[in-house]
Amino acid sequence: MKYKPTIGMEVHVELKTDSKMFCACKNELGLDRVPNSNICPVCTGQPGALPAANEKAIEYVIKAGLALNCKIAKVSKFDRKNYFYPDLPKGYQISQYDQPLCLGGFLEIEGKKIGITRIHLEEDTGKLIHQKGTDFSLVDFNRSGVPLMELVTEPDIISSQEAKKFCEELQLILRYLGISDADMEKGQMRCEANISISREGASHFGTKVEVKNLNSFRSVEKAIEYELKRQEEALEKGEKILQETRGWDESKMRTYSQREKESAHDYRYFPEPDLPPLEISEDYVSKIKSEIPELPAQKAERFQGEYKISEYDSFILTRDKDTASFFEKSLSEAIELRKGDGKIAKLTANYIISELKKYLDENTQITDLKITPENFGELISIIATGKINSSAAQTVLAEMVKTGADPEHIIAEKNLAQLEDDSEIEKIVEKVILNNPGPVEDFQKGKQNALQFLLGQVMKETGGKVNPKTAISILKEKLI
Repeated sequence: MKYKPTIGMEVHVELKTDSKMFCACKNELGLDRVPNSNICPVCTGQPGALPAANEKAIEYVIKAGLALNCKIAKVSKFDRKNYFYPDLPKGYQISQYDQPLCLGGFLEIEGKKIGITRIHLEEDTGKLIHQKGTDFSLVDFNRSGVPLMELVTEPDIISSQEAKKFCEELQLILRYLGISDADMEKGQMRCEANISISREGASHFGTKVEVKNLNSFRSVEKAIEYELKRQEEALEKGEKILQETRGWDESKMRTYSQREKESAHDYRYFPEPDLPPLEISEDYVSKIKSEIPELPAQKAERFQGEYKISEYDSFILTRDKDTASFFEKSLSEAIELRKGDGKIAKLTANYIISELKKYLDENTQITDLKITPENFGELISIIATGKINSSAAQTVLAEMVKTGADPEHIIAEKNLAQLEDDSEIEKIVEKVILNNPGPVEDFQKGKQNALQFLLGQVMKETGGKVNPKTAISILKEKLI
């Protein structure tokens, strides 16, 4: 039997606001704070404490909705979602149910539109800390009340790879918008997959299983692959798939049952009585829309058209907002120094992707380097003129990354400039010919490999400071 996968994603994103969702406590995402140091009566659910909505968080969710082609609600409201959990101090979560901020958008992945059902705003929970060797857990409420955006897709995803790409592209858009760092390792972006399979040609979906709290793109992909296989094997054995919530064990690379899946009515939603409905004007939405920057897909398309670089290069450069900016600033400097050179954009892209990226990792971003786009652009112009060869260029780049120095200064200090005096090059060529009679005779007998040997000797004599094309030309002139 062949089975058809049906996958929908739920993505929770902590927003990068200064304060929490319903109180004035600091929202210090990603910082290693003393437990329970950023708390107050509101975010710890003390009796009588009243919430006040964070307008910046509302603005951020609307901005995300507009970037993802959603319709923005004219009227939205907050609701109480009732459930008990040790890190939920009020015994309910302020969320949104039937009137979310954003409805009906999509995100295009490799030409396919993945539908977005809704994007709503809620508050995050606290965090349980389980210490080894103890039979109790501690609760840190620093995260309690942090603005949390939840995005729910349509069941349009059909593979683990497609789910992974969706999450990667979403993270990139959130970072371009500046509304969240969406760092999965720090819990700022948490993914859940709703997975079912049905026999080919069936008129209805299979039983949905939710896999919770996937904290890396790799986990998203591997958990979905495992769950699809588990469900298929169960159906082949005649077993029934339970509607349940499952966790993901990264060490064992398998899902495991946690609890039966709740339905919406189990949460007993009702309108939050302490917060009035939100009335959202067209002028307010237009203002937010005007602040949306050029997004990665649009930027990549522009790079291809404006700078004539390849689809691959434009894709790589736009995977990070700061790298894309560095490319354009560097190119602006390089073009200014080398007006009319149409190959400069390709050269700039190549050196960023193949050389500069060597100095970057998860802990070092392009903005952390001492090298400036202006100096990098100057280096590209120097390379384009042939003043230094590729080996010297790598030496200069390494020193620029280390010290931030100007490339011309490094070239002069390390004596890396190529020889440009033809008479001096001729003397070196003549010396090489005189010292290598055997290869000279071989070349004159038609053995072309001998010419490459002689070129190597010229490069050795000059310390690589001669343009190979110039050396070849002079060698041939002297040998023929």
